[in-house]
Amino acid sequence: MPYDLTNFTLKDMALCSGWVRKAGKTAADMEEVASSIVSYLYNEFVIANSDDKACALVRFFVTCNYGQLSNDRQGFARRLGQNPHLQDVTCLALLATVGEKAEWNSVRHSMGHQAIPLVSKAVVEQAPMIAQLIKQSGLDIATILSPAPDLILEAEQRSYNVFHVPNARGSPYIPAQKEFVIPYGICSCLGFGGLLPSGRLFSVIMFSKVSIPTETANMFRTLSLSVKTAILPFDKDRVFHQDGPSKVTPERTSQ
Repeated sequence: MPYDLTNFTLKDMALCSGWVRKAGKTAADMEEVASSIVSYLYNEFVIANSDDKACALVRFFVTCNYGQLSNDRQGFARRLGQNPHLQDVTCLALLATVGEKAEWNSVRHSMGHQAIPLVSKAVVEQAPMIAQLIKQSGLDIATILSPAPDLILEAEQRSYNVFHVPNARGSPYIPAQKEFVIPYGICSCLGFGGLLPSGRLFSVIMFSKVSIPTETANMFRTLSLSVKTAILPFDKDRVFHQDGPSKVTPERTSQ
């Protein structure tokens, strides 16, 4: 059923969470679950009294070691980080994406987010959106870069906050103002997620064309737990499609 981000109810959240929890039951890997979840959120959240999509773009990210990435994503990370030696580096990988532009519906077409090497705390803090995503999730950047078993166990049990930018226009946390926020009418940004037993951070980010109230954003803590339930069976060794994506030359896009 369609949902309204400007008037999202507890009943709506219960229905949405129920669907998300079941998303992993027939999936082969986390990537497939992530694709189902972003497609569901993109299609079901609409502008009030219309069939128009409320979000311009919805994406699903997960952290993993560079060595766990597909060959395509490894090559992207090396080029982005301008460093051929990333073997022990944690990367933020784009697992699934859907949006109103054709190229936003393919991970391979992303020019800046296929796999982002998180080389150090200083590097992460230079990317304001990523840094705030981690911090507002209730986590420390160091925990994400070098996840220790004792810290993971403690952090995994927390109730995480959401990453909420109520006014996207002019926000320092969304640097792509001229290329993305302004031309696509982005009003708010909402991210939610958490930590898996492996130490992976997962996060769903929604770029909305309607203003998302703080009360609505806070409700998405519940949905983060539902997403975790759906992807948990694939945390150990079934994150990416086994065959991996075919290599193509991506079209240029700011996202």
